[in-house]
Amino acid sequence: MAELIDKRIHMVIITGMSGAGKTVAMQCFEDMGYFCIDNLPPALLPKFVEMVENSEGKLDKVALVMDLRGGDFFEHLLEAVDLLRTNAQLDAEILYLDSSDSALVRRYKETRRSHPLAPEGLPLEGIKVEREMLEELKGRSQQIIDTSDIKPVQLREKIMDRFSSNEKENFGVNVMSFGFKYGIPIDADLVFDIRFLPNPHYVEHLRPKTGVDEEVSNYVFKWKETQTFLDKLIDMLAYMLPQYKREGKSQLVIGIGCTGGKHRSVAFAEHIGHHFESEYRTNITHRDIEKGKGHK
Repeated sequence: MAELIDKRIHMVIITGMSGAGKTVAMQCFEDMGYFCIDNLPPALLPKFVEMVENSEGKLDKVALVMDLRGGDFFEHLLEAVDLLRTNAQLDAEILYLDSSDSALVRRYKETRRSHPLAPEGLPLEGIKVEREMLEELKGRSQQIIDTSDIKPVQLREKIMDRFSSNEKENFGVNVMSFGFKYGIPIDADLVFDIRFLPNPHYVEHLRPKTGVDEEVSNYVFKWKETQTFLDKLIDMLAYMLPQYKREGKSQLVIGIGCTGGKHRSVAFAEHIGHHFESEYRTNITHRDIEKGKGHK
């Protein structure tokens, strides 16, 4: 029985009122590792399901945005949903995003967009027509979120709470070592300079090695000033990371730099990455570890 459960595919159909937050929702599912498609015509859903089933488990989490942009194709959505529910291999559900008329009108005015069902008329006219067309679909939805009075970051939190199977999926921490001589990483959110710490480069038998080698790591962390800085850095990150997560960031890139990106920064990146891996989805990379061999 457990084997059959493991093979089930989780599919979420994201739909609802135009302007209610479907783009934010899709980005959120992407951050949770879902394979996402925007504006899939419902008539193509059976073919897509067939492709997913033949993916040999590579597509086990899928999120599809299907709304009235599909035009005439949208009438096939209810029929497609009924078909999904008869498929024993799928765990399918509908996430419906709703919002009040006043909130939707305000958003259309702020973005200066026209409603897809009233391209030349008033947004409210299109909203009323759309709400009537989606009434039955809303009634069939397993999850309904009203976004009238919430910000995008709050919508992300609601979706994460309801659909993430693992708290670690919600936020990723990328720890990158680098050498200042090769430039600061342009994608780093936080950068820490540890060039003030004792340098293994000046120990002849350690020079050819890197910070992933135990000998080098032991050398880097044996000094009192290193331990003091490490404790303070971990304490600061332990406070900061939840704050970034609360603000809606899906990932944070932490750059640890020494002179050449081979010894000290590598050892630090390894230590920090492994320290937080039990709490967050963590990835460790060493940008410059292979550069300038034989140099500090």
